[in-house]
Amino acid sequence: MNHKASDRMEAVFDAAYLIFDLIAGILFFTMAQGRSLFILYGVLTLTLCGGDAFHLVPRIIRAVRGSSDRIKKQLGIGLQVSSITMTVFYIILLYVWKATFPQLQAPAAVEVLIWLSAILRILICLLPQNNWCTDEGNPILRNAVFAFTGLGVIILYAISGNTGDYHMTRMVAAILISFGCYLPVTLFSKTKPKVGLLMIPKTCSYMWIIAMGLQLL
Repeated sequence: MNHKASDRMEAVFDAAYLIFDLIAGILFFTMAQGRSLFILYGVLTLTLCGGDAFHLVPRIIRAVRGSSDRIKKQLGIGLQVSSITMTVFYIILLYVWKATFPQLQAPAAVEVLIWLSAILRILICLLPQNNWCTDEGNPILRNAVFAFTGLGVIILYAISGNTGDYHMTRMVAAILISFGCYLPVTLFSKTKPKVGLLMIPKTCSYMWIIAMGLQLL
């Protein structure tokens, strides 16, 4: 498969992902009937969709029309926005856990870990040293901090286990897959472009997280 064809396949996948998120978000809000859990799922889904759109829409345009300096700048800014909204996504996921398991108490240390690491990551993402619009940025620090945010949420879903027979332990697997695919891409995709293919299972893992909410709905 030539490079252009693979880019267009990626563009179709990205568009399908954004449409899935948008439809799921609308479903959560229209079917929530005032239930805070599903309103939170709606906010979670549209945060994911809106943030990723900043990065994926320019990628879709690039696949169709080709690259340009303007597209490169949009991709850089989009990556910054999606990095921040993805961090917010995990904070919302903390409150989704609380609404799913109101009978359980989140350990204070875990909540502090999630909040502190998330705030620190957002602050790091705002620093000009990231050089989002060039290839010179160093992603190691911001993603090392982000890993602690994900770890905190993983601990929560590991604690709740199969409470309520919701089978939400699958959330642990989904988050592990997302980080297992995301971190190699951020660290090595510039030197080894084929590593970028890991973004497909990473994206699928986020769709799985949303699908778990739809299943509860």
